[in-house]
Amino acid sequence: MKKINIYTDGACKGNPGPGGWGALIVLEDEQIELSGGKKETTNNQMELMAVIKSLEHFDNKIDAIIYTDSKYVMDGITNYIKRWKINGWKTASKKPVKNSELWKSLDSLNSFHNIQWNWVKGHSGHPGNEKADALANLGIDKISS
Repeated sequence: MKKINIYTDGACKGNPGPGGWGALIVLEDEQIELSGGKKETTNNQMELMAVIKSLEHFDNKIDAIIYTDSKYVMDGITNYIKRWKINGWKTASKKPVKNSELWKSLDSLNSFHNIQWNWVKGHSGHPGNEKADALANLGIDKISS
């Protein structure tokens, strides 16, 4: 099976405030659009939820390329998480890692699936990222209506 391309994004109206997440999953012969939201959340939580929900969509192990415009997600999962786990989910300054439950969920999914992580600049015209952004805003609309 070819690698699955997954584009994710989170959005928030106020931070904290109502937020949404969106994911575009591109398979060989179809595209799957996912979105959701929460009444009181942060942008970072929605960025994490977008990736978590997209990976939870698959029951079996997949090979995926994830595209995120979130440096928070990108740096956290590819770099900082190793140290957080060693330090008992504490930061370098000995403070609890924010959103640790979401990070633990993402870590578990990242360990299960074969993921290649890529950062893309947000709002730069990248079609997959733009669609994920629109889905994240749709997630906000779903909880606001």
